[in-house]
Amino acid sequence: MTSVNDDIKKNGWDACPLNPAKVLKGKSFLHEPKSLPVDDIPFPSDDPVVAKAQEYAKAKLPEQTYNHSMRVYYFGTTILKQQFADQWGTLSPSTFALTCLLHDIGTTDENIAATRMSFDLYGGIVALRVLQECGASKDQAEAVCEAIIRHQDIGGDGSITFLGQLIQLATIYDNVGAHPEVPELGEMIHEETRRAINERFPRLRWLVCFAEVIRREEGAKPWCNSTRIPEFERMVLGNELMMPFD
Repeated sequence: MTSVNDDIKKNGWDACPLNPAKVLKGKSFLHEPKSLPVDDIPFPSDDPVVAKAQEYAKAKLPEQTYNHSMRVYYFGTTILKQQFADQWGTLSPSTFALTCLLHDIGTTDENIAATRMSFDLYGGIVALRVLQECGASKDQAEAVCEAIIRHQDIGGDGSITFLGQLIQLATIYDNVGAHPEVPELGEMIHEETRRAINERFPRLRWLVCFAEVIRREEGAKPWCNSTRIPEFERMVLGNELMMPFD
């Protein structure tokens, strides 16, 4: 039987600063990144909940979005292992995998059209329902839901869950290749690892694809949460870190 504290650690509920510059002490990384082979990054496909969620994600997401979600898992796990040793030993790989697989579920044509809500907010609600149906525990499903809802809540004051901070770092790494609060974000992951992950999960012009999602949502929903990131579409299209692979 797990304790409340065990669940907090396992599902990434520990509070950390929303501003990653405070987490990283104003640097690009806490520890010198090393090359990490993709095959040395475990994906928890043996977890029945993850297997069901992965099947759902493959069925619902366009290939570009699914590949992005998998890159986010591998980039995020690399960051976790090399920069946050304490959490590497406690955060559930399954909880992080579920967050990555479903973090953009709100961007599908079906879900964009289903609501006036912002894609990340509605996506968290959809993910909560899907994970309950997949057999996730209440605590795990709610941790994933919160992280998805806040995965575009970039920078500023206050706190966020560790799971939320990790998904933020991994998504902005793949989508923008830079962070307004973190100098030289691209240096956080070794170039060989970055190349290998992009080769394993091809981008298929992801930058253009995601920029179109932003343009479409902001056009249809000018109140949406994506608008809180200034010039978001331009930043995505200007992602120099990932352009060689896109």
